[in-house]
Amino acid sequence: MGDSQLRPAGARSMVAGVAWNAAGRGLPLLLALLLTPVLIGQLGTERWGLFTLALAMVGVFGVFDLGVGQALTRTLAERIGAGRADEGAELVGAALVLLLGVSFAAAATLWLCVPALVERVLLVPPALREQAVGGLRVLAAAAPLVVVNAALWGVLAAHRRFREANLVTIPVSIFYYLGPVLVLLVWDSLTAVMLALVACRFANTVSYLWLARPLLPGLFRRLPRLAPALPLVRMGGWMTMSGITTQALVYADRFLIGALLSLAAVAYYATPLDLVLRAWILPVAVAQTMLPAIAASFAADPSEAAALLRRGALLVMALVLPACLLLVGGAREVLWLWLGGEFAENGAGVLRILAVGIFFSCVAFAPAALLDAIGRPDATALLSLAEAAVFLPLCAALLLAAGIEGAAVAWALRAAVDCGAKLVLAAKLYPPAAEAAGRVIAPLAGAGAGLLALLAAAAFAPHGIRIAAPFAAGGLALAGFALLALRALDTEERALLRRPAALLRPRRAAGHLPS
Repeated sequence: MGDSQLRPAGARSMVAGVAWNAAGRGLPLLLALLLTPVLIGQLGTERWGLFTLALAMVGVFGVFDLGVGQALTRTLAERIGAGRADEGAELVGAALVLLLGVSFAAAATLWLCVPALVERVLLVPPALREQAVGGLRVLAAAAPLVVVNAALWGVLAAHRRFREANLVTIPVSIFYYLGPVLVLLVWDSLTAVMLALVACRFANTVSYLWLARPLLPGLFRRLPRLAPALPLVRMGGWMTMSGITTQALVYADRFLIGALLSLAAVAYYATPLDLVLRAWILPVAVAQTMLPAIAASFAADPSEAAALLRRGALLVMALVLPACLLLVGGAREVLWLWLGGEFAENGAGVLRILAVGIFFSCVAFAPAALLDAIGRPDATALLSLAEAAVFLPLCAALLLAAGIEGAAVAWALRAAVDCGAKLVLAAKLYPPAAEAAGRVIAPLAGAGAGLLALLAAAAFAPHGIRIAAPFAAGGLALAGFALLALRALDTEERALLRRPAALLRPRRAAGHLPS
């Protein structure tokens, strides 16, 4: 039977959900980093380039989701919180039928366009064209699997089945990277690699269906109607617009640098940017946990929804601040160890500034999750459009005035403004969250001031104390944040900090499922 109601997400269950979501994303990513040199050696440079383009194409398939997966999480969780879980099967059935129709049409179009894409757009060498056409056509068949998986993940997230979902996702994701290595040992073809990727996607679909069916009694027992899915498309459309605009803002500056400076400048800027963006794995894990919990409680239990905003924001700060301090204080050393002296010399200043900005970018995921959960993704989408109108011209001006460091300043300023604006929107559009948003301002400002102090110490300290100054500034920043964050916690949360192991043990209550 499906859940009729889910217990509110306390601090302990929230941290447990975040831990599972982070593991589900982080462990396969670590394996991917280790296997990348192996795959490059097996495929060669040209086929590796095609492989990376193919992975990018899989990412594009996510557009065909129409934002329905995230909208489904929010709508299902709201109905579960209101005791209307029995409506879930009809809603999910309608969403799956709609997504399958759209994705099959997209896959068929892409299948027909692959030869022209290979020969005229990608300029694939003649010797590799047959492999490229076969491989990309196989991958095109995965489009329906990608969008269905997003919708099914939305179902599991709405029921807060993060542990179960990630336990099946982690091994499948591991084989998503390990499978191509193994297949190439017996079949040296790009087509074989794509078949391995599609097999992993199919295994993911089967495992998600296996977990989701008991939660949706009556699914597909009768022909689904499309009408229940239409509100999901409207809400998902705003979510998709917000995501696309945000991605454009994140990556637009490198195109400006290429147009106004040089490709070498792009490399010295984009590499530190790609490094700091890896930190997003942590706030995404937090936001995935917050969204269904807030959607289930914002109408019936506003105080719990507001507390989730506070907990989520503080948790993100605590997770990302140490890494940001390390990158600000040790930017030159990190780049030197990773990429050598040339990148350390030219990119250290950029990395320091971007490491300040990424802190605010990560914290912004918490109020954004609340806005999505209360059904206001339009607010974040319109905010992103306003930011684009202001900060793209600012980025160009600072780029011309101060080079790639100027572009980094514009990126960091936009991230800080975006974070503050989303907190304000959360407080205005959902008044019960106003106090919670206010309580996170002090630790947010304290951490930001500490990062700026460390930035100044690392960049401008006299040579003789350049090593000691960042250590001192970083230590003071962490201590100041810890004191301010403790003041923002409630009694239960402070007690749990004394027993950190308890944070990762999901609580069970009679008649309820673990969060």
